[in-house]
Amino acid sequence: MSPKLAFLTLLFLFNSLLVRGSDPDPIQDFCLPEPDSTPPRPARTSNSQCKDPAEAKADDFIFSGIKFPANFTKTGFASTAANPTVFPGLNTLGMSFVRADLDVGGINPPHYHPRATEIAFVLKGMVYSGFVDSKNRVFARVIEKGEVMVFPKGLLHFQMNVGNSTATIFGSFNSQNPGLQRVAESVFGSGIKYELLMKAFGLTEREVSSLRRRFMPKPPKDGISSNFLSRALRNEFELRTFEVATEWIATVGAVTE
Repeated sequence: MSPKLAFLTLLFLFNSLLVRGSDPDPIQDFCLPEPDSTPPRPARTSNSQCKDPAEAKADDFIFSGIKFPANFTKTGFASTAANPTVFPGLNTLGMSFVRADLDVGGINPPHYHPRATEIAFVLKGMVYSGFVDSKNRVFARVIEKGEVMVFPKGLLHFQMNVGNSTATIFGSFNSQNPGLQRVAESVFGSGIKYELLMKAFGLTEREVSSLRRRFMPKPPKDGISSNFLSRALRNEFELRTFEVATEWIATVGAVTE
């Protein structure tokens, strides 16, 4: 292969990776999903059938769901997302939005978005805000009303209200489905083997169990679904049963020898 051809091949592959690393460009002005179809998840919305553009109305491109704050969680955090699932006008446009409110002393725990960069604008309040890069350097300070901070794609970031009143933040993402992974829930609420967590964090079995109970997903209010059972209850029960049985077999084996 000639050097010129090799260079062109490498350039093509590099550009292909860049294209696959973000939302695809739309091939029409907009794509409003068919209203009579089952609402898909954000990751699949862009593949849905488009409504006839002639039937589009101004209201299809307006979302009022972030006019007021949502209910605060135990950490003093409330959020309302604007994505294609609740705001069809965003479909195929490669972006999404969120309103976040922080009670006094409230926090948005360490988390990251695997598919998007976020830019956060402080509408009101004082927020200690920052992110950690791949070399474990922390970039953080208090940002106030009117200031903006960017969180690079896939990097851990966090926020805490350090003011004397409620803080409000508007966040924008360069993906219609940025994804969200909270560190504590991903580590202790996903069913990772006890032994690994004990060794990784220097914890006792009782401490791991306590964290599991705290971060395992809670049953939905309308009852326990099969999906919840498979993820939370079955994983936890089967994993712990297997570990206990393995330990017991090893102990019996040692005694009989």
